[in-house]
Amino acid sequence: MTITSQARSFDKAAAGYAANRPSYPPALLDAVEELADRPLMGARVADIGAGTGLATALLHARGARVIAVEPGPGMVSQFRLGLPNVPVVLGDGNNLPLASESIDILTCAQAWHWTDPHKSVPEALRVLHPRGALALWWNDSDSTVGWIADQDARLRRLFGAEDSEPDPTARFRHLPPELSFTTRQLSWSRSVPLETHLANLASYSDFLVLGRNAAETFLAAERDLVTETFPNGTVEERYVVSLAVATR
Repeated sequence: MTITSQARSFDKAAAGYAANRPSYPPALLDAVEELADRPLMGARVADIGAGTGLATALLHARGARVIAVEPGPGMVSQFRLGLPNVPVVLGDGNNLPLASESIDILTCAQAWHWTDPHKSVPEALRVLHPRGALALWWNDSDSTVGWIADQDARLRRLFGAEDSEPDPTARFRHLPPELSFTTRQLSWSRSVPLETHLANLASYSDFLVLGRNAAETFLAAERDLVTETFPNGTVEERYVVSLAVATR
C-alpha cells in the first residue's frame, strides 16, 4: 500500500467524509489572515487536497476567490454537490494545475502529508504571488482529554502504531525546512451523536484500507466503550488545529 493509494482511498467514502468529518473553528481563518498578513476577502486562494470542500466552504464564506484542487473524482463529485458555484479542478499538490504567481494564499487542510515535499514545495513557490502565503493545517483529536487518549491508544494498537506518549507538536516536526513557518495551535470542540463520531472514525484512511470485517469489529466495540463515557448518546469531541504559515 503506497501513500498515494492510501490517500486515494478517501474517494470511495466521499459521502461519509462530507457528512461526518469535523469542520474548523472560525478562529482558524482569523489566524490564517493574521499570519499571512492579508485578509481572505478578495484574496486569490487555492485549496489543495480540498476533498469534499470542508475548508473550501469556509474560505469561500470569508469572501476569498477560491479554487479547489483535488485528485479524487469521487471527492470532486461530492464537492460539486455541496459547492456548485466554487470552481474545482483535478490535481494535487505535487503538480498544481495553476498558473505561476497566480495565487495569494495556498491552503492545504489535512492533506500536506500526502504530498512529496521535493515536488510540492517548488510547486507552491511557483504558483504563489510574491509575498503570497502557504498555510497548512491539521485537525487532530485532543489527546489531553482522558477518553480521547484511551481511544487513541486503542487505535494505535489496532493499526500497529508505536505506543508512545502523544506529541502535541508532531504536525510541526516534518514541515519543509527550506520555508520559514510561523505556527499556532487552536483548541475547539463539537457535540455530535455517537453514530456521527463512529462514522468519522470510519472515514480515516487507515480504516478505509483495513478491511470491512476488522473495521466493523473495532467500531462495534468502540460503540460500547464510548457509550460508557457518554450514556446520553451525544459525544463531546475535542480537537486541536495545528496551523503553520510561511510567506514567500
